[in-house]
Amino acid sequence: MTYLSGALPSLSFEFFPPHTPEGAARLWRSVERLAPLSPDFVSVTYGAGGTTRERTHAAIQAIAERARLNVAGHLTCVGASREETLEVARSYARIGVRRIVALRGDPPKGEGGFVPHPQGFRSSVELIAALREAGPFEIAAGAYPEKHPEAGSLRDDIDYLKRKVDAGASMAITQFFFENESFLRFRDAAAAAGITAPVVPGVLPVENFEKMTNFAARCQAHVPPWMYDAYAQVRDEAEAYALSVDLAVRQMQALIGEGVEHLHVYTLNNPDLGFDVCHALGYEAVPPTVAKGGAA
Repeated sequence: MTYLSGALPSLSFEFFPPHTPEGAARLWRSVERLAPLSPDFVSVTYGAGGTTRERTHAAIQAIAERARLNVAGHLTCVGASREETLEVARSYARIGVRRIVALRGDPPKGEGGFVPHPQGFRSSVELIAALREAGPFEIAAGAYPEKHPEAGSLRDDIDYLKRKVDAGASMAITQFFFENESFLRFRDAAAAAGITAPVVPGVLPVENFEKMTNFAARCQAHVPPWMYDAYAQVRDEAEAYALSVDLAVRQMQALIGEGVEHLHVYTLNNPDLGFDVCHALGYEAVPPTVAKGGAA
């Protein structure tokens, strides 16, 4: 069923790098499935540590070369010196990647809070400013419509976002949310604060409700009571899947009605859920350009 017709917002999809051969196959199936929707770009998340960085780089290179998609590489301040971090950015540039999602990053498991590397960047603002000087990168920053857990207030969060934009970010991509009013209030507050860079809503179609609520608790994203009620009534996986598609479609449809011009979809490397949501909204697949049998 197609919910909308006419001009639709541009799209982007977020993937995470694989940890196993099975994960690599799932990532590539996701790329094959979603590439025909002609996203404006796709992004690949990033973690601290050598092997994780290598997996991210390999995934980005495979997607860029084999799927011929515009890829954004994530970059954080965690666990590396300034020079090591900027070398990752330069390695992205060497394979043709010019878009970077620049984040402070979460502390490693077991650490109570973010502690900068002795020679590292202390904040996303510092990272963004350095990237702007390092090359012709298009930089996206993170945004938190329900307030970053470490921010004193939503106003503080807005002020900090403005610092990131002033430092060189040309776009802000939000943490996922389930109540559009939170995003709309944040977008209006950002505009009132003089932030002219687009604030892009990040949408998370729910692959597994229990896992999602655990993840939401860690990042302090609000899961409204009505979602608990809705998922409590499903009888099997098929009903849960249909509910997830319907809720994401309705959320995105309402955002489009509020003038949103770009939608960022967190895929969790699910090859079907994001596609079915976008297809229901009216996005049409074009003949695939992805090389069959690829591995990321």
